[in-house]
Amino acid sequence: MLAAYDLTAPAPNGLRRGFTTGTCATAAVKAAALRLVLGIESEEVAVPLPDGEHYLSVPVEGVGLEGASSRATVIKEAGDDPDVTHRARISAAVSVNALDHHRWFRGEGVGVVTQAGLQIPVGEPAINPVPRAMMTAALLEVCQDAGLSAESYFDIEISCEGGKEIAQRTFNPRLGIEGGISIIGTTGIVEPKSRAAFLASIELYIRVALAESPEAVVLTPGNLGQRFAVASLGLPLRRVVQMSNYVGQAMSYLRLALEQQQTRLPVLWVAGHPGKLAKILDGVEDTHSSHSDSACSTLVARAVSHGFPSDTLKKIQNSTTAEGIAEILREEVGAEAYWDSVATAIAQRVASAQNRVDSVRAMLFAMSGTRLGEGEA
Repeated sequence: MLAAYDLTAPAPNGLRRGFTTGTCATAAVKAAALRLVLGIESEEVAVPLPDGEHYLSVPVEGVGLEGASSRATVIKEAGDDPDVTHRARISAAVSVNALDHHRWFRGEGVGVVTQAGLQIPVGEPAINPVPRAMMTAALLEVCQDAGLSAESYFDIEISCEGGKEIAQRTFNPRLGIEGGISIIGTTGIVEPKSRAAFLASIELYIRVALAESPEAVVLTPGNLGQRFAVASLGLPLRRVVQMSNYVGQAMSYLRLALEQQQTRLPVLWVAGHPGKLAKILDGVEDTHSSHSDSACSTLVARAVSHGFPSDTLKKIQNSTTAEGIAEILREEVGAEAYWDSVATAIAQRVASAQNRVDSVRAMLFAMSGTRLGEGEA
């Protein structure tokens, strides 16, 4: 027997949890099916969660018949997470079909997939596999309660009021999902400001970037690399993945995706500020300052071996930031060759962990966006 999931219990960070758009859609589907099949108008439905151990009680805003179909609406609750779909009204219209499978349709405010690389084929509504499985289980439960055959199938249309406008504040346009939001969620629960959710988004962007066998993909901590990729390389945004501080995870996701696809990537660019990227040379996988030391010691050691004058080295050794080192070296003879050597070492370190990438190229920038150096492995 499933146990009730206590949504009032705070997350480890003390914030309130919520439930996903996938849970909303499932609750709406179940409520609509209960009205259509059993004539029950529910104010709350129990939604089994993907963990197979819990269910969540979800309030239903309204239920009604619309000809041969039934519609129900659920209001999204994101807890304390800064989710743009918080308080969105998500509806499901359910009707019986005469086929041997369920069919999903996008109503107003739900997107359609237009680019390869996502979990859903091009042309399908942006309703992810886990929510579809949740809805399938909910429909089976209703049919069993009604004594209907397990081979009863339905047409399911999911809508989101104002979803087209909401989607403009998400990455959907960049991912090739047009016309609305996605119905997502792998656990059914929104963990406020979840690190796991952030990492999952990086993995998703990598898979989208690799779709359609591109010639080049860029991994970058932030905006510097993104601007470089668009302005200098002419790459579309979908080929650029902002990995933030999670260098190790991003590299692992890239390696795994290439292995699963049994393909190769001609060129991988790693672009950004040396304050982040030089940490790769020390084997750092999380470049956040709270999880790793400054890159200055690595940059100083390389400057010593590079042969800069003693007065320059003294200034560098007293610098507390990589940006400070870049500023000290700005007019120094040999600075470009130095930064090229740092970039080459970074490219070599990345290449050693990527057996399906033909060429790794690193580009380093100052905070101003000025190019410092470039290297290849």
